[in-house]
Amino acid sequence: MAEFDYDLVIIGAGVGGHGAALHAVANGLKTAIIEAADMGGTCVNRGCIPSKALLAASGRVRELRAKEHLKLLGIEIGDINFDRGAISSHAGNLVNKQRTDLTNSLKKLGVEIIHGRGKVAGKQAVQVGDRTITARDVILCTGSLPFVPPGIELDGKTVFTSDEGVRLDWLPSWIAIIGSGYIGLEFSDIYTALGSEVTMIEALDHLMPGFDPDIAKLAERILIKPRDIETKVGVLAKKVTPGSPVTIELSDGEILEVDACLVATGRIPNTKDLGLESVGITPDRRGFIEVDDRMATSVPHLWSIGDATGKMMLAHAAAAQGVVAVENICGRDATVDYLSIPAAAFTHPEISFVGLTEPQAQAKADAEGFQIATTRSYFKGNAKAIAEAETDGLAKLIYRQDTGELLGAHIIGIHASDLIHEASAAISQRASVHTLARQVHAHPTLSEVLDDAYKRAAHV
Repeated sequence: MAEFDYDLVIIGAGVGGHGAALHAVANGLKTAIIEAADMGGTCVNRGCIPSKALLAASGRVRELRAKEHLKLLGIEIGDINFDRGAISSHAGNLVNKQRTDLTNSLKKLGVEIIHGRGKVAGKQAVQVGDRTITARDVILCTGSLPFVPPGIELDGKTVFTSDEGVRLDWLPSWIAIIGSGYIGLEFSDIYTALGSEVTMIEALDHLMPGFDPDIAKLAERILIKPRDIETKVGVLAKKVTPGSPVTIELSDGEILEVDACLVATGRIPNTKDLGLESVGITPDRRGFIEVDDRMATSVPHLWSIGDATGKMMLAHAAAAQGVVAVENICGRDATVDYLSIPAAAFTHPEISFVGLTEPQAQAKADAEGFQIATTRSYFKGNAKAIAEAETDGLAKLIYRQDTGELLGAHIIGIHASDLIHEASAAISQRASVHTLARQVHAHPTLSEVLDDAYKRAAHV
């Protein structure tokens, strides 16, 4: 250690950096973490945490206003009102608590927290302001930023990204949302529950392009069509001008005038001005830092994890990558099994998936010479879902016909984000539907939706 100030220096204190720091300390590494902005990064401050708080509150409003649904349960209530400011404060308070808890957990373990912008300053060296720090190993986890396409002007008030949207500073009567991925879907859920009308603009020729086609089709029927959501598909928002009203010029010549516009067109890596040139690293054309399956860059002792790598832009994936990087730093060979990492959209009802979509599985089958099969089971046949009067949704499995190996699972329905982990564990073990069909699930539970799907796949 005399040669270096630290065993490990981590640039970026998001979920990935935090997870890496905790694992490093558990393995006896003297560790420092550098953060230029808020501890917790995007997830805690501008992403997962505040958005889930808004979804929880707006979801309750939606549920309590669904009088026909409540009547099925024998419940009748009067008018439901809400306080936008209180909902916003709920999200803000949760962010503050999570940020404080994350910071305290690092301090308690003796991780030195250094505030400032960290840059690579040569092999095994990092610069923060005028200070140069040396470390045996360095992990870069600088995260990502919202992508704003050309022609879109932000003012943070009438035209904004999810960074500003999670603050819920006001409720526009009519809001356009550009993009129909996770972020666009979740914000459409929030805004429509709280009374806003939404116009969703998607550049590709179908909504929810990242989801399995069958799930996207059903999600459109459940989450889009019954709500105050107008959709425009296969058109670009060529120019967006803030103001009152916001003016949106579409590629087909149509001009929209709305109260606000949320830009939800994905994220780009935050890797500029990181000093990578000092060690001969050039990010790829999209700005991502290239790493191998061990999270190692092309430079010895320099690692990268999380959104900056573009491997899988999810907070929990970054945390898993951080653990893998530390394992390899400690001399224990480890890799990330991306196939078994689940993802979810916390809409009402939720969407979740793990593994391959059907088109991805078919491409793999064509390349490797095997056949795939699919099966579906439905929440409308599940006793617990019927008891909850929440029967919209299905579970879809994709598997190999020859071995029965589970390749992908996709769920839309109540508590889908919780249910998916059973399938995630199965894929991590490369389990067969024939084995899974023999597992016993408690009755009546929502997990029986997957149990039914396994049995259908195995013809049990």
